Amino acid sequence: MEITIKPKIEESWLNALRKEFDSEYFAELKSFLNEERKNYQICPPAQLIFNAFNLTPLASVKAVILGQDPYHSPDQAHGLCFSVPKGVPQPPSLKNIFKELKEDIGFQPPSHGNLESWAKDGVLLINATLTVRAGLAGSHQGHGWERFTDAAIKVVSESRAGIVFLLWGNYAIAKESLIDSSKHFILKAPHPSPLSVHRGFFGCKHFSQTNGLLTRAGLLPVNWQIE
Repeated sequence: MEITIKPKIEESWLNALRKEFDSEYFAELKSFLNEERKNYQICPPAQLIFNAFNLTPLASVKAVILGQDPYHSPDQAHGLCFSVPKGVPQPPSLKNIFKELKEDIGFQPPSHGNLESWAKDGVLLINATLTVRAGLAGSHQGHGWERFTDAAIKVVSESRAGIVFLLWGNYAIAKESLIDSSKHFILKAPHPSPLSVHRGFFGCKHFSQTNGLLTRAGLLPVNWQIE
């Protein structure tokens, strides 16, 4: 089954990223994905590849959280970094994000790990690579997605002002050069993974800082509480 990408992204993003969709590298990316799909299961499902963009139109973005890869378990990935659908156990990194939220702002952890409410409230939850082969982490890195998502970050940086970028871990921090720090806010911390969370993610207070910065920029704060 051929994977059709272009119609599945929200209109403002489609217009902003049209040059990427029409590029040679993106045509090669689609060919790669079509070949992968012939032999393997791809995560997330095709209709959810651009879920982060579809739930957070460009004009609605208030904050950006950048991940690296989708979860490579078929039941986990649904197009939002760190998020899992309802009914799926919370991954360790997400549990640590919830722990920091509780300490930072008195957040009450939900029974699930679905972050769609954040996306709808203006938090762009974007992975650098938007697909992965089921069961094989990092398998779609280096095939064009990074170029596409770098372009998306640049679009936010160039077309908006006062956005808070939360960069967790060295991979995300390396994207700092894509962001105009003269008109945006950049918060950096170690990754919430159990391997690095005690090196400074706990206690970073990025969630209260984000809302303070948004308020001072004249934007509405994020409602981090998940029902």
